[in-house]
Amino acid sequence: MATTVGTESTIQDLVTNLIYLERDAIAAYESTIERLSHEALSTQVEAFREDHLQHLSVLQEIAAETGAEAPAEGDMKQMLTTGKVAMAGLMGDAAVLKAMKTNEDDTVAAYERAASHQDAIEKSRAFFERALADERRHREWMERTADSL
Repeated sequence: MATTVGTESTIQDLVTNLIYLERDAIAAYESTIERLSHEALSTQVEAFREDHLQHLSVLQEIAAETGAEAPAEGDMKQMLTTGKVAMAGLMGDAAVLKAMKTNEDDTVAAYERAASHQDAIEKSRAFFERALADERRHREWMERTADSL
């Protein structure tokens, strides 16, 4: 299911939904790390999880600056992001990474839209663009690595 994050009319709603998205992504990364059988893959995925933790930290700062709600937990989508990883875990590392790649498709789309949001100020736009670059890098690695397994 494609995300609608990034289509919000206000920066506050956008930041809140990006926080939800990051919390869901972190949960999916933790589920992925538990399911991967190769330590080298787990190590790389852990590094990507750290990127998401950094994104969350910056988004919480932006929430405080803009008056946006900063949810302390993920939302119902977390069951989808972690559920597909759990199901893929039954079929091996390549399937797990392909499931995570679909999660990254959503984060890439969200940050692409966020970077061009009408209410984004220069500071938030710069962060959205850095996060987008991270998400593209994560997605490319997952796709390339899954295809090589």
